[in-house]
Amino acid sequence: MEIKRDIVADLLAWKDSRRRKPLVLQGARQVGKSWILKAFGAECFDNVVYFNFDTMPELKADFVRTKRPTELVKVLEMTCGEKILPEKTLIVFDEIQECNEALNSLKYFCEDAREYAIACAGSLLGVALNRDGASFPVGKVDFLTLYPLSFSEYLRAVDSELFASYEMIDGSMPVPEVLHGRLIDAYKTYLMIGGMPEVVSDYADNRDWKAVQDIQDGILKSYSLDFSKHINNKDIPRVFQVWNSLQDQLAKEDRKFRYADIQKGARAREYEAAIEWLCLSGIVHRVNAVETPRIPLSAYSKSNAFKLYMNDVGLLCRKFSLLPQTAMSGNRLFTEFKGILSENYVMQSLVRQYGDSIFYWTSGNTAEVEFVLQMNDDIVPVEVKSDNNIKAKSLAQYRQKYAPSLSLRLSTRNLRRDGDLQNLPLYLVEKIQVYTSM
Repeated sequence: MEIKRDIVADLLAWKDSRRRKPLVLQGARQVGKSWILKAFGAECFDNVVYFNFDTMPELKADFVRTKRPTELVKVLEMTCGEKILPEKTLIVFDEIQECNEALNSLKYFCEDAREYAIACAGSLLGVALNRDGASFPVGKVDFLTLYPLSFSEYLRAVDSELFASYEMIDGSMPVPEVLHGRLIDAYKTYLMIGGMPEVVSDYADNRDWKAVQDIQDGILKSYSLDFSKHINNKDIPRVFQVWNSLQDQLAKEDRKFRYADIQKGARAREYEAAIEWLCLSGIVHRVNAVETPRIPLSAYSKSNAFKLYMNDVGLLCRKFSLLPQTAMSGNRLFTEFKGILSENYVMQSLVRQYGDSIFYWTSGNTAEVEFVLQMNDDIVPVEVKSDNNIKAKSLAQYRQKYAPSLSLRLSTRNLRRDGDLQNLPLYLVEKIQVYTSM
């Protein structure tokens, strides 16, 4: 089925901007970058022309030969057999990381031919833009990032009726209990399926759990193939070691990443490049610790204390080899995995809303709050509880010590406000900015 993505609103804003520059759409492999650009071009432009530098390597020679936009447009027209019209044609460059000269040409389109609408995508753009010898037109492009489907995007795809009810929640009152229960059940299923578009589309059409697992296995396999294809030979073993240990690191009580858990005697400097590659590829997200929650949080983060999360909670479930029926067995899914699935799910949503500016708070070995966010001039602690049991000392200790004006608790309980403590059901995590401004 065709899936509606929220990023379309951002793409429309880019298209209509009077300061529009060539667009670079980032995101991990198989989150739907190519599909969304083609669909957007077909719907919002008179026509779209598509060029893939991985499957059309001969095209690279023309970008080596010239950077003049007028000449390049003629080359593209002859290549695709279509006229490329200013403002009316969307030019899509896919896998653009395979052609550094094409990346560099965006500067000249920005400076001399901004009337042409160009959108670029690539699975490993983050890696490409940070590798040695890469040249990039800094300040000459616009950026957007596409992530796996959020819970609401997933809900819209699999249950339009329930999605319509979900959209009516405005925070003025608790969610009706019947609706709350249905949304909690949908949230539990989302933890198993995740937000990879192909997985969600197949599940929406067929409700076939075996197919879900097979597709997730294929995505994980494609990630592993990228390691061998795009990483220096000397670094490949260490990337695999970090990748293969990820679920074990998260299964621990404190989730903190420890090099010694990869290999006895392992040192940070031996694995820093491997971790950075995984983060730049978009398939892993790093969340650093802070012990002193002051503004700006980034200035107080500890680079030697961090957690690594998966980009998609459904893929994390598959790395855990969880069976689909686990999601349907009451709270067993949560109790056996100590909340890591809920925590990874929340992290995904926070990254969509706040980028890399999310951290966690730790007070030695005595207390820990899953996330802390900088909202304007405030630091907001975010506690994640995977079920109805909301008794925890860490958030209480944080609030007593720092007296934040607002604290957030995410759990399976209903919507409720207790003074400066906002309780949110986990399915409303993507609306944090709405409820913190009320």
